[in-house]
Amino acid sequence: MNERIRAREIRVIDDAGTQLGVMAPFEAIKIARTQSLDLVEISPTAVPPVCKIMDYGKYIYQQNKRAHEARKNQKVIVVKEVKFSPNTDDHDYAFKRNHIIQFLKDGDKVKAVVFYRGREISHSEIGHRMMKKLIEEVGDAGIVEYQPRMEGRSLIAIFAPKKTS
Repeated sequence: MNERIRAREIRVIDDAGTQLGVMAPFEAIKIARTQSLDLVEISPTAVPPVCKIMDYGKYIYQQNKRAHEARKNQKVIVVKEVKFSPNTDDHDYAFKRNHIIQFLKDGDKVKAVVFYRGREISHSEIGHRMMKKLIEEVGDAGIVEYQPRMEGRSLIAIFAPKKTS
């Protein structure tokens, strides 16, 4: 911007978008100052570099506004975690399953974890059966994004909501 431009020659575009031609940077800065505007380097890799006469503060404001609009349309993905134990009772299992279904309907991902404590790891097939049952029962609300896998002392599966088209 302005005095920071180090090229010997630059292609200058005025604030209306018309080309003023190739000139030395100090001449372009003079033209910009007479219009109370700034000289901003738009394309530094071009030969010669392209600079535009514009209001730099307004340019930065518009860039921030465009970035804010782009962020506004993005959806933040939330991963909810529901923990089970191999000896989780039927009522507790149903309660947690219903929560998983509700989270999926709300558009959130769900991480289902069966964690083993102490000697429970020796009967890991109980947790695998529980996870298989959970996958069958949640199948209408979501899909399995990450198949059940042992990670340390935990059996983990990740569910994602079904796409609505």
